[in-house]
Amino acid sequence: MNFPERFANLPAYAFPRLRALLDHHKPGGDVVHMTIGEPKHKFPQWVTDVIVENAAGFNSYPPNDGSDELRAAISGWISRRYGVEMDPATQIMALNGTREGLYNAAMALCPEQKNGQKPAILIPNPFYQVYMVASLSVGAEPVFVSATAETGHLPDYENLPQDVLDRTSIAYICSPANPQGAVASRDYWQRLIRLAEKHDFRIFADECYSEIYRETAPVGALTVAQEMGANPERVVLFNSLSKRSNLPGLRSGLIATGPENMKRLKQLRAYSGAPLPGPLQAAAARVWADEAHVLENRTLYQEKYQVADAVFAGLEGYMPPEAGFFLWLPVADGEAAALKLWQETGVRVLPGAYLAQGAAGENPGTGYIRVALVTSAEETRVALTALRRCLYD
Repeated sequence: MNFPERFANLPAYAFPRLRALLDHHKPGGDVVHMTIGEPKHKFPQWVTDVIVENAAGFNSYPPNDGSDELRAAISGWISRRYGVEMDPATQIMALNGTREGLYNAAMALCPEQKNGQKPAILIPNPFYQVYMVASLSVGAEPVFVSATAETGHLPDYENLPQDVLDRTSIAYICSPANPQGAVASRDYWQRLIRLAEKHDFRIFADECYSEIYRETAPVGALTVAQEMGANPERVVLFNSLSKRSNLPGLRSGLIATGPENMKRLKQLRAYSGAPLPGPLQAAAARVWADEAHVLENRTLYQEKYQVADAVFAGLEGYMPPEAGFFLWLPVADGEAAALKLWQETGVRVLPGAYLAQGAAGENPGTGYIRVALVTSAEETRVALTALRRCLYD
């Protein structure tokens, strides 16, 4: 029996690799999971009530692109958050989580050729792994662009060779960045949008961590694009309730862009989409419309920023994250550090190399570990203190 070769060279996914590294060793203490970005704060209690109130909706096929109420709620949130008016009918679609959207948007919008050549898709390195698989699925060349301390932990797409930029069809950008916590400034977005206009490619703006920040809300790609008068098809925005509202299991994501892009996205979804069940769409509409619980959630993360800053005070190379809920901590070797930490303390973290591409010595994640601040502030303090003592003191 034959199998396709397009995914033959994919490395093992990050978390199976982590299990292979750690699971045949005993933990050195009480296990603390700080690997996966799965929020543990409480979500609003009334979410359950809304689902129950709308339970009869499980008896019907749900609206494929999102109910009118859900798309209107998302449009309202985008208006409040970014100051941009998006037509719920022609510019917004509900997603079954942003990973689905980040993948299918490439399927719907990446051309078979760009300027007569194989298209390129630009990917920050380290990166969210779905970017790479989406690129391979559409027959494009994934171009990994290092996002290191030297570049402010954001990719420098401007200095790529002209021939690469001329065949670029899509540029993924995550801001706030996973895993580094860096935020794209207004100037960064302006330069990227100008580059996209010059070379005619789309920007896939993955802003899923946008509501977790220290003091100032990160500026969004849609805001800057509107200020510049850019083509409304130029930017494709992705966001979700997973981090904003501690509801990763609800799978309520959004995609927002120009109407021509959206026609193609909806056409693909009509054939292959997996919409949220109706009762979950009803709950999501209520959650997108509410900000009180988001403020409470952000306050909890701000407390953990303070904990991390105190624990790692004076540590050379420590970079306080601007936003998001990950620490990107420098170590000599991420795999060795993760294994040592597991064996001696029971704290479980992710080697940075598992989130990046590149051979030994060229992988920009090798000298880091990613630490997810998803437990309580006190559990975070205890775990980070143990981590510092084990790896740095």
